[in-house]
Amino acid sequence: MINLGSKRINNTRNLILLLLTLQISSCNGQVKEKPANDPEIKTINNPPLLLNTSTTFPQIHTNLNGMVSQFVRAMFQDTKGNFWFGTNGDGIIRYDGHALEKMTIEQKQNSVSVREIVEDKMGNIWFATSSGLVKYDGKKFTTYSTEVGLQNEDIWGLTIDKKGIIWVGTIGGISHFDGKKFSPFSLPNRKVENQHYMLSDKLIFKFLEDKNGTMWFITDGNGIFKYKKGEFTHLTNKNGLTDNNAADILEDKQGNIWIGTFNGGVSNFNGKTFNNFTKDGIIEGIETYNFHEDKKGNIWFSAEGFGVYRYDGTKFTQFTTENGLTTNVVQSILEDNKEQVWFGTWQGISIYDGQKFMNAKDKEPWTN
Repeated sequence: MINLGSKRINNTRNLILLLLTLQISSCNGQVKEKPANDPEIKTINNPPLLLNTSTTFPQIHTNLNGMVSQFVRAMFQDTKGNFWFGTNGDGIIRYDGHALEKMTIEQKQNSVSVREIVEDKMGNIWFATSSGLVKYDGKKFTTYSTEVGLQNEDIWGLTIDKKGIIWVGTIGGISHFDGKKFSPFSLPNRKVENQHYMLSDKLIFKFLEDKNGTMWFITDGNGIFKYKKGEFTHLTNKNGLTDNNAADILEDKQGNIWIGTFNGGVSNFNGKTFNNFTKDGIIEGIETYNFHEDKKGNIWFSAEGFGVYRYDGTKFTQFTTENGLTTNVVQSILEDNKEQVWFGTWQGISIYDGQKFMNAKDKEPWTN
Protein backbone atom coordinates (compact mmCIF):
# COMPACT_ATOMS: atom_id res chain seq x y z
CA MET A 1 0.00 0.00 0.00
CA ILE A 2 1.94 3.09 -1.31
CA ASN A 3 1.32 6.60 -0.17
CA LEU A 4 3.58 9.51 -0.96
CA GLY A 5 1.70 12.07 1.13
CA SER A 6 -1.07 14.49 0.26
CA LYS A 7 -2.47 15.16 -3.18
CA ARG A 8 0.21 16.65 -5.39
CA ILE A 9 -0.26 20.14 -6.79
CA ASN A 10 2.11 19.21 -9.60
CA ASN A 11 4.21 16.27 -10.66
CA THR A 12 7.48 17.78 -9.56
CA ARG A 13 6.75 18.34 -5.90
CA ASN A 14 9.52 16.87 -3.81
CA LEU A 15 8.46 13.52 -2.34
CA ILE A 16 10.04 14.12 1.02
CA LEU A 17 8.15 17.38 1.37
CA LEU A 18 4.97 15.49 0.62
CA LEU A 19 5.56 13.10 3.49
CA LEU A 20 6.34 15.88 5.93
CA THR A 21 3.65 18.36 4.95
CA LEU A 22 0.54 16.24 4.52
CA GLN A 23 -2.59 18.15 3.66
CA ILE A 24 -6.17 17.08 3.27
CA SER A 25 -8.48 17.96 0.43
CA SER A 26 -11.92 19.01 1.63
CA CYS A 27 -14.95 16.97 0.63
CA ASN A 28 -18.65 16.86 1.41
CA GLY A 29 -18.15 13.77 3.59
CA GLN A 30 -21.44 11.99 3.00
CA VAL A 31 -21.72 8.28 2.29
CA LYS A 32 -22.12 8.05 -1.48
CA GLU A 33 -23.24 5.08 -3.48
CA LYS A 34 -22.59 5.23 -7.21
CA PRO A 35 -23.27 2.46 -9.68
CA ALA A 36 -20.25 1.53 -11.75
CA ASN A 37 -22.09 2.30 -14.99
CA ASP A 38 -23.94 5.49 -14.00
CA PRO A 39 -24.42 7.30 -17.36
CA GLU A 40 -25.41 10.64 -15.86
CA ILE A 41 -22.13 11.39 -14.11
CA LYS A 42 -19.55 12.66 -16.56
CA THR A 43 -17.20 15.05 -14.76
CA ILE A 44 -15.39 15.39 -11.46
CA ASN A 45 -15.14 18.52 -9.36
CA ASN A 46 -11.99 18.29 -7.30
CA PRO A 47 -12.19 20.84 -4.45
CA PRO A 48 -9.23 23.14 -3.78
CA LEU A 49 -6.41 21.81 -1.65
CA LEU A 50 -6.91 23.03 1.91
CA LEU A 51 -4.87 22.71 5.06
CA ASN A 52 -7.21 20.79 7.34
CA THR A 53 -5.76 18.55 10.01
CA SER A 54 -8.90 18.13 12.12
CA THR A 55 -9.82 14.59 13.07
CA THR A 56 -12.85 12.85 14.47
CA PHE A 57 -11.07 11.38 17.49
CA PRO A 58 -8.71 12.92 20.04
CA GLN A 59 -5.24 11.47 19.52
CA ILE A 60 -2.47 10.61 21.97
CA HIS A 61 0.95 11.28 20.45
CA THR A 62 3.22 10.85 23.46
CA ASN A 63 3.50 7.05 23.60
CA LEU A 64 1.87 3.79 22.51
CA ASN A 65 -1.00 4.19 24.97
CA GLY A 66 -3.77 4.68 22.46
CA MET A 67 -2.01 5.51 19.23
CA VAL A 68 0.19 3.12 17.28
CA SER A 69 1.77 6.00 15.42
CA GLN A 70 0.69 9.23 13.83
CA PHE A 71 1.47 7.88 10.36
CA VAL A 72 0.64 4.19 9.75
CA ARG A 73 1.93 3.30 6.31
CA ALA A 74 1.62 -0.52 6.31
CA MET A 75 -0.41 -3.10 8.26
CA PHE A 76 -0.25 -6.89 8.31
CA GLN A 77 -1.70 -9.73 10.39
CA ASP A 78 0.47 -12.83 10.46
CA THR A 79 -0.62 -16.47 10.64
CA LYS A 80 -0.30 -16.41 14.44
CA GLY A 81 -2.73 -13.50 14.70
CA ASN A 82 -0.17 -10.81 15.54
CA PHE A 83 -0.63 -7.40 13.96
CA TRP A 84 2.38 -5.60 12.53
CA PHE A 85 2.31 -1.87 11.87
CA GLY A 86 4.83 -0.14 9.63
CA THR A 87 5.19 3.56 10.38
CA ASN A 88 6.63 6.54 8.58
CA GLY A 89 9.56 7.13 10.90
CA ASP A 90 8.74 5.22 14.09
CA GLY A 91 9.83 1.84 12.77
CA ILE A 92 7.90 -1.38 13.49
CA ILE A 93 5.19 -1.81 16.12
CA ARG A 94 3.56 -5.15 17.00
CA TYR A 95 0.16 -5.82 18.58
CA ASP A 96 -0.39 -9.33 19.97
CA GLY A 97 -4.06 -8.83 20.79
CA HIS A 98 -3.31 -7.51 24.26
CA ALA A 99 -0.62 -4.85 24.13
CA LEU A 100 1.41 -2.72 21.73
CA GLU A 101 5.16 -3.16 21.53
CA LYS A 102 7.70 -1.10 19.65
CA MET A 103 10.27 -3.45 18.13
CA THR A 104 13.95 -2.58 18.32
CA ILE A 105 15.89 -2.98 15.09
CA GLU A 106 19.55 -2.22 14.56
CA GLN A 107 19.65 -0.02 11.47
CA LYS A 108 21.80 2.75 10.05
CA GLN A 109 19.09 5.41 10.24
CA ASN A 110 17.53 6.79 13.39
CA SER A 111 14.20 7.32 11.65
CA VAL A 112 13.02 4.29 9.65
CA SER A 113 9.99 4.12 7.35
CA VAL A 114 8.30 0.75 6.83
CA ARG A 115 6.43 0.46 3.53
CA GLU A 116 5.52 -3.19 2.98
CA ILE A 117 5.11 -6.27 5.20
CA VAL A 118 4.82 -9.90 4.01
CA GLU A 119 5.14 -13.40 5.52
CA ASP A 120 6.88 -16.38 3.94
CA LYS A 121 5.92 -20.06 4.16
CA MET A 122 8.25 -20.57 7.13
CA GLY A 123 6.50 -17.90 9.17
CA ASN A 124 9.25 -15.30 8.81
CA ILE A 125 7.98 -11.72 8.60
CA TRP A 126 9.68 -9.47 6.03
CA PHE A 127 9.69 -5.66 6.05
CA ALA A 128 10.52 -3.27 3.22
CA THR A 129 12.10 -0.27 4.92
CA SER A 130 13.97 2.90 4.05
CA SER A 131 17.09 1.30 5.53
CA GLY A 132 17.18 -2.21 4.11
CA LEU A 133 15.22 -5.47 3.92
CA VAL A 134 14.39 -6.75 7.40
CA LYS A 135 13.48 -10.33 8.41
CA TYR A 136 11.96 -11.35 11.75
CA ASP A 137 12.21 -15.09 12.47
CA GLY A 138 10.24 -15.02 15.72
CA LYS A 139 13.28 -14.30 17.87
CA LYS A 140 15.49 -11.75 16.19
CA PHE A 141 15.62 -9.23 13.37
CA THR A 142 18.10 -9.55 10.50
CA THR A 143 18.74 -6.64 8.13
CA TYR A 144 19.91 -7.21 4.55
CA SER A 145 21.76 -4.37 2.86
CA THR A 146 23.83 -3.58 -0.23
CA GLU A 147 26.70 -5.38 1.48
CA VAL A 148 25.03 -8.72 0.70
CA GLY A 149 23.88 -7.82 -2.81
CA LEU A 150 20.73 -5.74 -2.42
CA GLN A 151 20.47 -3.16 -5.23
CA ASN A 152 19.73 -0.32 -2.82
CA GLU A 153 18.64 -0.04 0.82
CA ASP A 154 15.76 2.39 0.17
CA ILE A 155 12.95 -0.11 -0.48
CA TRP A 156 9.36 0.53 -1.59
CA GLY A 157 8.10 -2.66 -3.24
CA LEU A 158 8.08 -6.16 -1.73
CA THR A 159 6.35 -9.45 -2.53
CA ILE A 160 6.92 -13.21 -2.35
CA ASP A 161 5.96 -15.23 -5.42
CA LYS A 162 4.51 -18.74 -5.57
CA LYS A 163 8.01 -20.25 -5.74
CA GLY A 164 9.07 -18.45 -2.58
CA ILE A 165 11.29 -15.93 -4.37
CA ILE A 166 11.33 -12.54 -2.63
CA TRP A 167 11.08 -9.58 -5.02
CA VAL A 168 12.45 -6.26 -3.75
CA GLY A 169 11.84 -2.91 -5.44
CA THR A 170 14.43 -0.27 -4.52
CA ILE A 171 15.35 3.14 -5.87
CA GLY A 172 18.39 1.42 -7.42
CA GLY A 173 16.42 -1.26 -9.23
CA ILE A 174 14.93 -4.71 -8.66
CA SER A 175 16.50 -7.51 -6.63
CA HIS A 176 15.15 -10.99 -6.08
CA PHE A 177 16.24 -13.20 -3.20
CA ASP A 178 16.10 -17.00 -3.15
CA GLY A 179 16.97 -17.26 0.53
CA LYS A 180 20.68 -17.48 -0.14
CA LYS A 181 21.67 -14.64 -2.42
CA PHE A 182 20.32 -11.52 -4.07
CA SER A 183 20.28 -11.27 -7.85
CA PRO A 184 19.49 -8.18 -9.95
CA PHE A 185 16.54 -8.25 -12.34
CA SER A 186 16.39 -5.82 -15.25
CA LEU A 187 13.38 -4.45 -17.10
CA PRO A 188 13.53 -3.61 -20.82
CA ASN A 189 14.91 -0.21 -21.73
CA ARG A 190 11.57 1.11 -22.91
CA LYS A 191 10.55 4.60 -21.82
CA VAL A 192 7.33 6.57 -22.08
CA GLU A 193 7.42 10.03 -23.57
CA ASN A 194 8.22 12.75 -21.05
CA GLN A 195 8.60 10.37 -18.12
CA HIS A 196 8.06 12.11 -14.78
CA TYR A 197 9.44 9.95 -12.01
CA MET A 198 9.22 10.99 -8.35
CA LEU A 199 12.16 9.14 -6.84
CA SER A 200 14.05 7.12 -9.43
CA ASP A 201 13.51 5.85 -12.96
CA LYS A 202 14.75 2.47 -11.65
CA LEU A 203 12.22 2.16 -8.83
CA ILE A 204 9.44 -0.43 -8.67
CA PHE A 205 6.68 0.65 -6.29
CA LYS A 206 4.63 -2.55 -6.39
CA PHE A 207 4.75 -6.16 -7.57
CA LEU A 208 1.94 -8.55 -8.43
CA GLU A 209 2.01 -12.19 -9.46
CA ASP A 210 -1.37 -12.98 -11.00
CA LYS A 211 -3.15 -16.33 -11.04
CA ASN A 212 -1.56 -17.18 -14.41
CA GLY A 213 1.94 -16.66 -13.06
CA THR A 214 2.52 -13.35 -14.83
CA MET A 215 4.55 -10.81 -12.88
CA TRP A 216 3.41 -7.18 -12.95
CA PHE A 217 5.84 -4.37 -12.13
CA ILE A 218 4.55 -0.91 -11.15
CA THR A 219 7.28 1.54 -12.12
CA ASP A 220 8.01 5.08 -11.04
CA GLY A 221 6.53 7.03 -13.94
CA ASN A 222 7.17 4.48 -16.70
CA GLY A 223 3.85 2.65 -16.71
CA ILE A 224 3.53 -1.05 -15.95
CA PHE A 225 5.55 -4.02 -17.21
CA LYS A 226 4.14 -7.55 -17.45
CA TYR A 227 6.58 -10.45 -17.51
CA LYS A 228 6.12 -14.14 -18.25
CA LYS A 229 8.49 -16.76 -19.69
CA GLY A 230 11.11 -14.21 -20.64
CA GLU A 231 8.75 -11.88 -22.50
CA PHE A 232 7.72 -8.37 -21.44
CA THR A 233 4.61 -6.31 -22.24
CA HIS A 234 4.67 -2.56 -21.58
CA LEU A 235 1.38 -0.95 -20.53
CA THR A 236 1.26 2.84 -20.84
CA ASN A 237 -1.23 5.60 -21.52
CA LYS A 238 -0.76 4.81 -25.20
CA ASN A 239 -2.49 1.44 -24.88
CA GLY A 240 -5.10 2.01 -22.17
CA LEU A 241 -3.35 2.81 -18.88
CA THR A 242 -4.94 5.94 -17.41
CA ASP A 243 -1.67 7.37 -16.10
CA ASN A 244 1.98 6.37 -16.51
CA ASN A 245 2.48 7.18 -12.81
CA ALA A 246 0.77 4.06 -11.46
CA ALA A 247 0.62 3.64 -7.68
CA ASP A 248 -0.94 0.30 -6.74
CA ILE A 249 -2.26 -2.94 -8.21
CA LEU A 250 -4.54 -5.82 -7.14
CA GLU A 251 -5.96 -8.94 -8.79
CA ASP A 252 -9.47 -9.75 -7.53
CA LYS A 253 -11.05 -13.19 -7.24
CA GLN A 254 -12.55 -12.86 -10.74
CA GLY A 255 -9.13 -12.17 -12.24
CA ASN A 256 -9.71 -8.47 -12.89
CA ILE A 257 -6.64 -6.27 -12.35
CA TRP A 258 -7.32 -3.10 -10.36
CA ILE A 259 -4.87 -0.25 -10.90
CA GLY A 260 -4.54 2.94 -8.88
CA THR A 261 -2.57 5.91 -10.14
CA PHE A 262 -1.26 9.25 -8.92
CA ASN A 263 -2.98 11.37 -11.57
CA GLY A 264 -5.56 9.19 -13.33
CA GLY A 265 -7.63 7.71 -10.53
CA VAL A 266 -8.73 4.08 -10.46
CA SER A 267 -9.45 1.61 -13.24
CA ASN A 268 -9.66 -2.12 -13.73
CA PHE A 269 -8.41 -4.31 -16.55
CA ASN A 270 -10.24 -7.47 -17.61
CA GLY A 271 -7.43 -8.68 -19.83
CA LYS A 272 -8.63 -6.78 -22.88
CA THR A 273 -9.96 -3.35 -21.93
CA PHE A 274 -9.57 -0.77 -19.17
CA ASN A 275 -12.54 0.68 -17.28
CA ASN A 276 -11.67 4.08 -15.79
CA PHE A 277 -14.11 4.80 -12.98
CA THR A 278 -12.56 8.17 -12.14
CA LYS A 279 -12.84 9.47 -15.70
CA ASP A 280 -16.47 8.39 -15.74
CA GLY A 281 -17.15 10.52 -12.66
CA ILE A 282 -17.89 7.61 -10.34
CA ILE A 283 -14.83 8.11 -8.10
CA GLU A 284 -13.71 11.41 -6.60
CA GLY A 285 -9.97 11.99 -6.35
CA ILE A 286 -7.28 11.26 -8.92
CA GLU A 287 -4.76 9.72 -6.48
CA THR A 288 -5.83 6.18 -5.57
CA TYR A 289 -4.15 3.17 -3.94
CA ASN A 290 -4.24 0.73 -0.98
CA PHE A 291 -6.37 -1.86 -2.78
CA HIS A 292 -7.67 -4.69 -0.63
CA GLU A 293 -10.23 -7.41 -1.34
CA ASP A 294 -12.09 -8.60 1.76
CA LYS A 295 -13.44 -12.08 2.40
CA LYS A 296 -16.84 -11.11 1.00
CA GLY A 297 -15.30 -10.02 -2.27
CA ASN A 298 -15.62 -6.27 -1.67
CA ILE A 299 -12.82 -4.15 -3.13
CA TRP A 300 -11.58 -1.39 -0.81
CA PHE A 301 -9.23 1.44 -1.77
CA SER A 302 -8.37 4.96 -0.69
CA ALA A 303 -8.71 8.17 -2.68
CA GLU A 304 -6.32 10.81 -1.34
CA GLY A 305 -8.29 13.44 0.53
CA PHE A 306 -11.63 11.75 -0.23
CA GLY A 307 -11.60 8.89 2.29
CA VAL A 308 -12.10 5.29 1.17
CA TYR A 309 -14.33 3.47 -1.29
CA ARG A 310 -15.90 0.03 -1.20
CA TYR A 311 -16.98 -1.73 -4.39
CA ASP A 312 -19.42 -4.60 -3.91
CA GLY A 313 -19.52 -5.73 -7.54
CA THR A 314 -22.31 -3.35 -8.47
CA LYS A 315 -21.77 0.03 -6.85
CA PHE A 316 -19.12 2.10 -5.08
CA THR A 317 -19.78 3.43 -1.57
CA GLN A 318 -17.68 6.30 -0.21
CA PHE A 319 -16.77 6.63 3.49
CA THR A 320 -15.30 9.79 5.01
CA THR A 321 -14.85 11.48 8.39
CA GLU A 322 -18.60 12.11 8.41
CA ASN A 323 -19.02 8.36 8.83
CA GLY A 324 -16.43 8.07 11.60
CA LEU A 325 -13.21 7.62 9.62
CA THR A 326 -10.38 9.26 11.56
CA THR A 327 -9.26 11.30 8.55
CA ASN A 328 -9.82 11.36 4.80
CA VAL A 329 -6.13 10.61 4.17
CA VAL A 330 -5.69 6.83 4.40
CA GLN A 331 -2.31 5.12 4.00
CA SER A 332 -3.11 1.40 4.35
CA ILE A 333 -6.04 -1.03 4.51
CA LEU A 334 -6.22 -4.49 6.13
CA GLU A 335 -8.95 -7.01 6.95
CA ASP A 336 -8.26 -8.99 10.12
CA ASN A 337 -9.25 -12.57 10.93
CA LYS A 338 -12.43 -11.26 12.59
CA GLU A 339 -13.44 -9.63 9.27
CA GLN A 340 -12.92 -6.16 10.66
CA VAL A 341 -11.38 -3.71 8.19
CA TRP A 342 -8.53 -1.58 9.53
CA PHE A 343 -7.52 1.77 8.05
CA GLY A 344 -4.05 3.11 8.77
CA THR A 345 -4.01 6.87 8.37
CA TRP A 346 -1.75 9.82 9.08
CA GLN A 347 -3.81 10.33 12.25
CA GLY A 348 -3.80 6.84 13.72
CA ILE A 349 -6.03 3.83 12.95
CA SER A 350 -9.76 3.41 12.33
CA ILE A 351 -11.63 0.08 12.39
CA TYR A 352 -14.82 -0.75 10.48
CA ASP A 353 -16.75 -3.66 11.99
CA GLY A 354 -19.27 -3.94 9.18
CA GLN A 355 -21.64 -1.42 10.72
CA LYS A 356 -19.65 1.59 11.85
CA PHE A 357 -16.19 3.15 12.11
CA MET A 358 -14.41 3.62 15.41
CA ASN A 359 -10.98 4.50 16.69
CA ALA A 360 -8.81 1.41 17.12
CA LYS A 361 -8.01 2.36 20.71
CA ASP A 362 -11.73 2.25 21.51
CA LYS A 363 -12.24 -1.10 19.79
CA GLU A 364 -9.11 -3.05 20.76
CA PRO A 365 -7.85 -3.64 24.34
CA TRP A 366 -4.35 -2.17 23.96
CA THR A 367 -5.17 0.77 26.23
CA ASN A 368 -6.72 -1.35 28.98
